Amino acid sequence: MSSIYLAGTADTKGDELAYLHDILTRSYANVLRVDLGTRAPKTEMDIPARDVAACHPDGADRILGTNDRGAAMNAMGVAFERFCKDREDDIAGIIGIGGGGGTSIVTAGMRQLPYGVPKVMVSTLASGDVAPYVDVSDIIMFPSVTDIAGLNRLSRVILHNAAQALLGMVGSPPPEQMDDKPAIGLSMFGVTTQSVTAISAALQESHDCLVFHATGTGGRAMERLAAGGILSGLIDITTTEICDLLFGGVLPANRNRLDVVAQTRIPYVGSVGALDMVNFWAPDTVPERYRDRKLYCHNSNVTLMRTTAEECGQLGRWIGHKLNACEGPVRFLIPQKGVSALDIEGGDFWDRAADSALFEALETTVVETELRRITILPHHINDPEFSAAAAAAFLEICQN
Repeated sequence: MSSIYLAGTADTKGDELAYLHDILTRSYANVLRVDLGTRAPKTEMDIPARDVAACHPDGADRILGTNDRGAAMNAMGVAFERFCKDREDDIAGIIGIGGGGGTSIVTAGMRQLPYGVPKVMVSTLASGDVAPYVDVSDIIMFPSVTDIAGLNRLSRVILHNAAQALLGMVGSPPPEQMDDKPAIGLSMFGVTTQSVTAISAALQESHDCLVFHATGTGGRAMERLAAGGILSGLIDITTTEICDLLFGGVLPANRNRLDVVAQTRIPYVGSVGALDMVNFWAPDTVPERYRDRKLYCHNSNVTLMRTTAEECGQLGRWIGHKLNACEGPVRFLIPQKGVSALDIEGGDFWDRAADSALFEALETTVVETELRRITILPHHINDPEFSAAAAAAFLEICQN
């Protein structure tokens, strides 16, 4: 029987760890307390900090032999990553508690575990920006409300509820997947929804279609699954995250966007979806240097900026160089009549010169081969004809 892992710094969170251990063991026999502290623990732990620290590439003394608490905690995060990776087959679920340092350490390990393994983090930081801690994982962040600095009438309730949430997930695992269709990833944004929905509908009989929201984390999650062999192909219609990467938007891809296609050689159909826009939050968050640009208020919290012809040329060349590194089957589709719901004749972002610069940069940069091809289509990206062509292109390269 695998175990629930209860993780935290026992030198500062001893009472809370003991309280959680008592709740968890009432319902689940195997609960292992993992100490992530850098000083002497204040409560009994099943796995001492030295055992975790020993997983660090430089050994336990790299963590426990220094008086620099900040450096020790950063190194403990690295050690806990390896610890969780090594024990992932034994972890039925994991729950952690922490403030700033503890949250960083515990979630570093949680992010190494497969999707679907229950992960609950009770944190003083959970009501703020949790992106650095969750990243592209499925960690559930529980706001602690009060500081984790001793038990009180509110913290007991919060910790109890977090423990029950984990026990519920561990005690009622999802049914085994019976779908034997190959899984593929599709990237989508609100302005390409019509296109991607139609592609998914066309392929759902033969493939399990996993659609990812192209918000930076969506693209990273999609490519992480592809790197892990869970996705057998990508239909990357919406590459808009690259705009935010190159021009300072708030939903950026990483620099390694598209590298997984080269590394895995999986079938890839891509396009220029939403390369007409860079994302910012509310209007007053748009950088000063962009204030005189064409802006569109998507809603009160999201402001879109139209990319210029010069920027579109940069985008086309950046993507083109990435595609040239791909030696597997690649089809890249160019919709001549527009790249998003806003980039359509009469639309707010309609700019034929910018689109032409994007398309020309792609055509002149991509080196076509027998496996790597660009196809120009006389359609808008949301036209049914474009969706049909994308689905057909994917089926073609899957069958060859």
